[in-house]
Amino acid sequence: MAYEVDFVSVSPVGLESSPVVEALAGLRANEARYFKNKYDHTFTVEAADEPAARATIDWVHGILKDEKELVIASPPLEATDFEVECLRMAYVFYESGLSINVMYALEEGGRRAVGFKLSDGMEVPDELVDRFKFARQRSKLAGTIRGSYFVIKKEH
Repeated sequence: MAYEVDFVSVSPVGLESSPVVEALAGLRANEARYFKNKYDHTFTVEAADEPAARATIDWVHGILKDEKELVIASPPLEATDFEVECLRMAYVFYESGLSINVMYALEEGGRRAVGFKLSDGMEVPDELVDRFKFARQRSKLAGTIRGSYFVIKKEH
């Protein structure tokens, strides 16, 4: 069942097993606010065991494996996949507090990238620690977010 993320009243629904549950809920709400303000899109997520979420997770994990030989150790909790202004967007939220998003332009030659965001209070996952540098940003909803990204080179 889909859950509409509320960025006014931040809720940890669906993320309760995370050791940084409040920060991860804030990070998810931060993304919801961005897409509502920029694209008037309502950000909804589904539990990782739902078929649509599983397909999104498989797509994201396929990109990580194909582009960077990267496998995420933490179990996924939720995912979402949607289109806004000729961009396919996918998000996966992990138990560790990690959020991975894929921005994939639908037109040939458009911008395509994978972004990583770390919830406030979590350590950089071992699989990312030596491969990416993380910049810090502040968020009223999520505290300090550390983020990094890489450009997608192949077709997915």
